[in-house]
Amino acid sequence: MRDRLTARVLLFDPLGRILLMKGRLPNRPPSSAAWFTVGGGVEEGESLAQGALREIIEETGFTQVELGPVVWTREGEGVLVSGERVLFKESYIVARCAGGEPSREGWADYETDLIDDIRWWTLDELARTTERVYPERFGELIGAVASGLYPEGPIEITVVRVAS
Repeated sequence: MRDRLTARVLLFDPLGRILLMKGRLPNRPPSSAAWFTVGGGVEEGESLAQGALREIIEETGFTQVELGPVVWTREGEGVLVSGERVLFKESYIVARCAGGEPSREGWADYETDLIDDIRWWTLDELARTTERVYPERFGELIGAVASGLYPEGPIEITVVRVAS
């Protein structure tokens, strides 16, 4: 199984809202969907920051973005759209932009098929939602980051699964 370096972006607007996408894995029903951050795989020859900026442009159309620090890291096995199993090595990067309506023009066909929604969320809305938000510890950790309180170095947020 190969490693897949992944840039996940905690993208905030001037009102302190965070942009999340709602989608599901291939061959899964709409009921399995979850909300998650903008981002994706870092391509060969790209830095993490370059990958994050490219993903923001592709997934939102926003080009004027200020990147901040990596605040979280996470690892987990998963499956790409191609069916390949990989070890995702995710880095969650804080970013800020002017906000507005995100564009879907840069989406690949598989994104159009698997992404059901994209919208800005307030922290209060996130606290009240009963919908699944990924990663698992998102609700616990996002408040400090939204307030500009960043850890000295990235916090490892991998949730270890215990076999039952």
